[in-house]
Amino acid sequence: MNSFVCSFCIFSTSRYRLSWLQMDLIAGLTVGLTTVPQALAYAEVAGLPVQYGLYSAFMGGFIYTVLGTSKDVTLGPTAIMSLLCASYVGGDPVRAVLLSLLCGTIQTAMALLRLGFLLDFISFPVIKGFTCAAAVTIGFGQVKNVLGLKDIPHEFFLQVYYTFYRIPETSQNDYRIDANQELFAIGLTNIMGSFVSAYPVTGSFGRTAVNSQTGVCTPAGGIVTGVVVLLSLAFLMPAFYYIPKASLAAVIICAVAPMVDYRVVIQFWRIRKLDLVPFLTTFLLSFWEVQYGIVGGVVVSGLMLLYNVARPSIKVSDHGVLVMELDSGLSFPSTEYLNTVIYTQALRASPPRSVVLNCHHVNTVDYTVVNELRDLLRQFKLRGVGLIFSGLQYSVLEVLLAADLPDLRHTTSVEAALTILSGNTQ
Repeated sequence: MNSFVCSFCIFSTSRYRLSWLQMDLIAGLTVGLTTVPQALAYAEVAGLPVQYGLYSAFMGGFIYTVLGTSKDVTLGPTAIMSLLCASYVGGDPVRAVLLSLLCGTIQTAMALLRLGFLLDFISFPVIKGFTCAAAVTIGFGQVKNVLGLKDIPHEFFLQVYYTFYRIPETSQNDYRIDANQELFAIGLTNIMGSFVSAYPVTGSFGRTAVNSQTGVCTPAGGIVTGVVVLLSLAFLMPAFYYIPKASLAAVIICAVAPMVDYRVVIQFWRIRKLDLVPFLTTFLLSFWEVQYGIVGGVVVSGLMLLYNVARPSIKVSDHGVLVMELDSGLSFPSTEYLNTVIYTQALRASPPRSVVLNCHHVNTVDYTVVNELRDLLRQFKLRGVGLIFSGLQYSVLEVLLAADLPDLRHTTSVEAALTILSGNTQ
């Protein structure tokens, strides 16, 4: 078990260069000075005493140094996760700490089971729609503190359901992020954090950007950040009582304002307008309840993905014999559509026409597809016309031969198939 857990360790002192130390110290100190006021402010969002923000802010720096895959990412309290806590812990610090332990346990279990791939099904438009809606909610929720208003109902707060993992965008730094590794690092941070009265944490957008811009070289900068937070806890705690709520509210609004990214809507419109559908679904439903926003966005994205699978592009060209080229793989959702195209174009024509099915791009078939092909071969034989498969990959051909399809004919090229069918026609 120890060797298995050690396989998650990334940082090694033997590979650390002294030339990196100065930049890591500067970045760690800068992020630490940013973390302290933000942690206090986010504790206010979570409905907890301000010191709980600092309790949650230092553990991630130490653990992520050893386990993290990104040199830029910093773990700690975030606006969205704090809003989640406000909705579910009811201002009770004990429940917040328990929530941290439960989150960490689930995240760690997902990492050990290598379930990080599940996060691939949450598309970028869904994430953007969610973060924009959450930022708007958090920002407007702090207006009462900026203006000194009291007794405003809290119904406007979203009952946020947030995934346990959110890694900020770090693609500009030319390295890969391992989802399972990140889940393990964040999960262990939440588990260990629960023993020091922390509430759940995740990767921070703003502090990660600060970390990157100050030239951090390794995750070891997180150690300096953690030390800065611990020193604040040790020597500055009495002063935190006198921080005005309006100041903390201003920090929160400044932190979440960049999350409302209107430019992404323009990009969706220019690049692929259809991506606006999951974005707007998530954004609008999140103002009702965010669990509906996230689920709705994922469902819409899933349906769009399944539609592309169920309706593969089929190019039809006429060479005396119809040539149908499949631009993607064949799976059970697409069998009915393939059947409809072939029947419409060939079998129901007068007279029926032979077909060459170009399967060059097909790399897998399942049992449903094989059964459908068996029926098509029978229908072609009854009408006295031919169906020939061309360009079959070895794995697909192996499956079709194992299925023992009657009258199965295949060639390596479309030209060879056309020659055979043209000869039969003559």
